[in-house]
Amino acid sequence: MKQKVARLAFWSIVVAFVVLGLKTFAWWITGSVALYSDALESIVNVVTAIAALWAIRVSHRPADRDHQHGHHKAEYFAAVLEGAMIIVAALLIMSQVFRTLSNPSPLEQPWEGLAVNGFAAVLNAIWAFVLIRQGRSAKSPALEADGHHLMTDVMTSGGVIAGLILAVLTGWTILDPLLAALVAINILIQGWKIMGESLSGLMDKAVSTEEHIQIRDIISNHSRGAIEVHDLKTRIAGRATFIEFHLIVDGDMSVRESHVICDRIEEALKAEIPSVRITIHVEPDDEAKLPPGTSAVPFA
Repeated sequence: MKQKVARLAFWSIVVAFVVLGLKTFAWWITGSVALYSDALESIVNVVTAIAALWAIRVSHRPADRDHQHGHHKAEYFAAVLEGAMIIVAALLIMSQVFRTLSNPSPLEQPWEGLAVNGFAAVLNAIWAFVLIRQGRSAKSPALEADGHHLMTDVMTSGGVIAGLILAVLTGWTILDPLLAALVAINILIQGWKIMGESLSGLMDKAVSTEEHIQIRDIISNHSRGAIEVHDLKTRIAGRATFIEFHLIVDGDMSVRESHVICDRIEEALKAEIPSVRITIHVEPDDEAKLPPGTSAVPFA
């Protein structure tokens, strides 16, 4: 899995450079400020793709003396950087828009430029789909964030192309800088969203409600011999999921017997949840929070 994710991150850099070249060429032959904004966002794609590759390699390093729980959160830093770079790109685009609004000019070779930009958008769409799907599968925040950013790039490229076609057909040159402004606003929102999600990961966000229910069911179905489970807590760090809870057993149960229960629960969780880290605190029955007598192992 590590090699697959790193390979995808490497090819993201290659695709980003190709798309950047195509979009820069489209801007150069047309002089369109809207296509300039699209090309500027592709510069961000190159920088963040390089950052994602670095973060993925760091996050897959094994735990060491200074990082005993691993390096899983490194990918969040790349995603935060991506969000910050997107916001910077949006501000640069708005700066160019203000300079162009007062004196919009007709586009040169518009159809050739739009064709080149359209090809770049299709290439981005294909790669974005691959990154989002594989990022979710591998629980890689950096890959998934890169994929979502590319998909945003695709949508803005589609809007820019449609708007510029209208500008060419109608002669409304003011549409060019206005489209660029809309692109800037859109990617500004996306950059803020990516930063927010990544910072949430750095703050030890818990698993989703659906995953929490799945974890509870797995523990309950495989804790035969225990009395109660309470204080279930989860957190996500990159592709790793950390689970901890207290397991109540009979006070007279031997360490070996309670250990067998813990092993059974851990094996079941590891079979269903990839890259899971489990901590179980075993306690005697006088620490139970619920009254005895229930048929299933309850959660408090």
